[in-house]
Order: sequence, then structure tokens, then C-alpha cells
Amino acid sequence: MIDVLVVDDDVRVARINAAYTDRVPGFRTAGRAHTVAEALAWLEHHHCDLVLLDQYLPDGNGLGLVHRMRELGLRADVIMVTAARDVATLRAAMRHGALHYLIKPFTYAGLRAKLEGYAALRRTLAGGGETARQDEVDRIFGVLGNVATGPDALPKGHSTHTAELVRQALRRAGGPLSAGETAQRTGLSRQTAQRYLKLLERTGEVVRSLRYAGAGRPEHRYGWTGGPGPRPAEDPSDDAEQQARAQDDQ
Repeated sequence: MIDVLVVDDDVRVARINAAYTDRVPGFRTAGRAHTVAEALAWLEHHHCDLVLLDQYLPDGNGLGLVHRMRELGLRADVIMVTAARDVATLRAAMRHGALHYLIKPFTYAGLRAKLEGYAALRRTLAGGGETARQDEVDRIFGVLGNVATGPDALPKGHSTHTAELVRQALRRAGGPLSAGETAQRTGLSRQTAQRYLKLLERTGEVVRSLRYAGAGRPEHRYGWTGGPGPRPAEDPSDDAEQQARAQDDQ
């Protein structure tokens, strides 16, 4: 089980993010904090694997908290979950070692994709021994692949129209899809769907996870990370998700 500390200055938002986290298989909320001081005090006396961290906090900011964590030798991983979308903060988050960055407001599917990607990363690191092959390195760092060029700068031989078909299928799915499921939803061949899913994984728009179902090889599944374009359709029955969409953070 992956233990998560949720840090957000808004008590209601922290509660929603914790509820989202607990819905993702393999994850549980170990604690909640609403200030830098509360988070540090909690981390000094409890264990967690991952911190879901807001940037705007009453007594400081999230990146300052990460810096202090490292000074104290606290090695929990960090995913930023914040309304801060300026490039300076994004770059600072990368320099401070944040593994990912989720911009508010977001959907449950968006957070789930980040968490599933994090779980896949942990599995890769845990199963790789003391040294890593290049394909393992590529999987670990794939989310950073084309940050400089952005999602619309496609390599030669790829169609912008086809890439957008795959993006739309993933956005609307509300959860990860296999290459076969993506092919069915887009009318593409499975091979073409697979090629574009791998492309979107390299650009950071998609995270890949594995689903184990009995004997045989695990199935690769691809989840939308909340990249550019229309958000997935809302589920009217999901009150918490509607609240998260409606929040006005800072």
C-alpha cells in the first residue's frame, strides 16, 4: 500500500483530494495537513511514500516545504497539486525534485492517472536491481520526454489529426484504456493506436500502467494526465468531483 500525505490550505479541498486518493487501488491517505508547519510536524513523526502538495500555503509555499524536507532528510516523493501555472513555478518544481505537476481544477481521472503512473514508476524501480536498462530509464523519465517542444510538435511520420483522435478518446474515457480499446473508440488499427499512445506517453500527456489479470502477460493501459484540450465529461453523480472543478484556489 502506498501511503500519501495530502497538503492543502483549504480543508474542504484537502478532504476531497484525500477521498480521491483513497479511491485509487493501492493508495491510502495517511494524513492531511493545511500549513507548512503542520506538514513538517506530521512528516517528522509519521511515514509516507508520497506527498500531494499545494503551492499556496498560509505560512509559506509548497516548494519551500520540499526544500525543508530535503534538508531534514525526509525523502517522501512529491507531486504538486496546485493552481499555480506560471512557468517559473513549474521550473522550480522540477529543480526541487517534484515527480509531476497537476493543475487545479482537475478531475478524479486526472489524479488517478498521476497516481497510477507513480505506482508504475515504483514498480519499475523496485524490480530493476542495482542497474537499469535503457528501456527502463526511458520509462522512468518518459514523462519529461518532449517538454521543450510541447504536445503539438509531432515527430516526422505522425499525423496531428490522428494524435488528436487518440487524445479525445482518452479524455472521454474517464480512465485508462488499452491499445485495443483505443483502437475501437477511434476506428484506428490496434498497431496505429499503440504507436500514438506511446507518442503521447513520451510527451507527458499519457501515463502507462500495467493491469494484471490472471495468467499471461500484463496488459498495458494508458491514462490521460489532464493535458491540453477539453476536460473529460463530468459524472453528475460524483459530487466531490464537481466540487473540485468548481473550487477557486487563490
